[in-house]
Amino acid sequence: MDDIQHQQMGYDRAATMFAPDGHILQVEYAEKTIRLGSASIGIVCKDAVVIVSDRRKKDVLVVDESANKINEIDEHIICVSAGISSDARVLIDKARMLAQQHRVTYDSAPGTESIVRDIADVKQQFTQYGGARPFGVSMMFAGINGEAVLYTTDITGNYLKFKANAIGENDDRVRKILREKYREGLSSDEGLKLALDVFREVQGDDFDIDRFDAGVLSKDEDGAKILKKSGKELI
Repeated sequence: MDDIQHQQMGYDRAATMFAPDGHILQVEYAEKTIRLGSASIGIVCKDAVVIVSDRRKKDVLVVDESANKINEIDEHIICVSAGISSDARVLIDKARMLAQQHRVTYDSAPGTESIVRDIADVKQQFTQYGGARPFGVSMMFAGINGEAVLYTTDITGNYLKFKANAIGENDDRVRKILREKYREGLSSDEGLKLALDVFREVQGDDFDIDRFDAGVLSKDEDGAKILKKSGKELI
């Protein structure tokens, strides 16, 4: 009822307008958009970070590689998104540019958190200034800078570091299962299996291994190594 009243009063017309109860309705609408997006799970393991992403139902006319949502930001950072794919593409390009600028300026690999923070700052700006809508996308970054790390940014520009997390469709239910089943010290293979088991439990009869892509970012003697898998390669 309050939401309807707020709409009638015009509090949902701009991302710069607070409703009387302190909410920014355009931001909350954007958060609902994320939950319409396909789900992804990220898990920190002892030797790697694993991201498993659902492409949803496979269209035989679509080239598989073009639908993969797991993107390389730098040789030691990968990213996945949920929400509006075109919004994610803009922010991924921004993250890649920031990583390249850091390497040119400092002749060293950028820190994962510094890239995440800069992207979160961009997202925050679009909740503060008029003339543009908020980015309708949540992003999960996996990186290795000495240790394996996993960060998630939300609509508002906040970001948090996680041991395991989920974004997209049924994210609350997935996180509930992860809280019960996740344990520290998993191998990358065990992390992949856990993510797929969680998807299998949530999706039930709709589960199909060919719907999934995975990115495994593992520690290497030279820093990090990225391995991508799809479909039955995950088994």
